[in-house]
Amino acid sequence: MDRNLALEFVRVTEAAALASGRWIGRGEKNAADDAAVTAMRGAFQSMDFDGLVVIGEGEMDEAPMLYIGERVGRGTGPQIDIACDPLEGTTITAKGGSEAIAVIAAAARGCFLAAPDMYMDKIAVGPMARGAIDISKSPTWNLQEVARAVGKAVEDLMVIILDRPRHADLIKEVRAAGARIRLISDGDVSAAVATAQPESGVDILIGSGGAPEGVIAAAALRCLGGDMQAKLIFSSPEEIARAKTMGITDQDRVYQLEDMARGHVMFVATGVTNGSFLSGVRFSGRGAFTHSIVMRSETGTVREIHTRHHFDRKPRYGW
Repeated sequence: MDRNLALEFVRVTEAAALASGRWIGRGEKNAADDAAVTAMRGAFQSMDFDGLVVIGEGEMDEAPMLYIGERVGRGTGPQIDIACDPLEGTTITAKGGSEAIAVIAAAARGCFLAAPDMYMDKIAVGPMARGAIDISKSPTWNLQEVARAVGKAVEDLMVIILDRPRHADLIKEVRAAGARIRLISDGDVSAAVATAQPESGVDILIGSGGAPEGVIAAAALRCLGGDMQAKLIFSSPEEIARAKTMGITDQDRVYQLEDMARGHVMFVATGVTNGSFLSGVRFSGRGAFTHSIVMRSETGTVREIHTRHHFDRKPRYGW
């Protein structure tokens, strides 16, 4: 995939971050999401590529979205599949919390798992623990294997888990195994990325979250050399039927990292609020500052981009 697209995708995530950044702490998560979606959609339309959204915003949020099957770009140039979340962390943004990002993953046509808008069990680790996880086994088993792989005692591991009632038993087991836990309110894409960044102090992500976010996280971990496994959680006949329309017939399948994101993939994100690997949007009198990251699986290159935006010289959201 043309590496020159990377900078173009940065402009798209920057636009979404700038738009949603004006809603930080205002208690309006849907308004923040709507702003990000509108900006991302507008920025996409200035790009010379034939884009297809295969992972869009989830209907669970009941907010405007870039929907699955939507065409983006001018329709000329390379055919690219897009997995995106214009604002990963709507509640985080509304409350002025940390780790909200605007994010895009991109790959050649047909390289992403067409994940329905439902939940999936996930386990993710960084490069040192690649091959050491098995989602079919217990959390305790996985903690022991990951500890062995990274050269730590289980008691020294940091496990990141979404703070949800459904994870009560998981949290209890992890604590009983002796590992430390960082509970997060939202943002499991950022959490998965953190497992592959030694400076984050996070060793493993475990638990259930949105399937679309799982595919985006898989793209990031492909670029960073990490590992991930997932299994879809079917909670209704409607979800089973919808999955079948998207080509998923095996309800018990365990998805490996490259089942979710294969081929050469790109991962691009811009910080909305401050986080562990990206700074949030900072507004000045005439513009703003953004912090973005661009990763490519083909080369393993990771670039950080710090951008100064001048609103008196270009449209406010950059497209």
